Amino acid sequence: MVKDKQHAAMIQTFADHAVITPHNTLKHAIRSTPERELDDPVARAEAALANLSSEFKTWMRAECDRLAAAHAAVVAKGFTDATRGELFRAAHDIKGDAPTFGFPAAGAAAESLCRIIEHAPDLDALPTDLIRHHVDAVHAIVREHNTIEKAGVAHELSSRLRAVADDYLKVANKDRPEHLDALAAPSIVPV
Repeated sequence: MVKDKQHAAMIQTFADHAVITPHNTLKHAIRSTPERELDDPVARAEAALANLSSEFKTWMRAECDRLAAAHAAVVAKGFTDATRGELFRAAHDIKGDAPTFGFPAAGAAAESLCRIIEHAPDLDALPTDLIRHHVDAVHAIVREHNTIEKAGVAHELSSRLRAVADDYLKVANKDRPEHLDALAAPSIVPV
């Protein structure tokens, strides 16, 4: 098949190499835009986020209710694949959503709970208070996160929970070095 001459690639030959420039078939799809019509997708996204911000607390409360229900299922049935999975997913969703919704300390507490579920060698041997304190902390941080003073308390609470959880996991995983390495990793939740 012979290509049309107008769509042929341009070939420049030099002594030691050749440069092949293919024909730009997308030229017709591009148009120039006056400066005043430039779209700023970041500004659009920030405006959309600002419009939704009134819903953030409601959404976080719904996530907290889901976490509480998952915890109640663990208390009622013990750790099964289903209850473990739902508790982990509920905490993991809060870990991801909380910083975006303006509750970074709740995200840190939820991340600590995820670490416990992920790295504890025997979930049935976990101190029940350790999980309950994490769930209660997430609820309290979301409920009481109205003033800047409470935000400082929330950060302190999530930091202490992380320290207690890490201390427990270090002892529980003393014979599992691959988990100890993972525990040494810094938090990925923005604070």
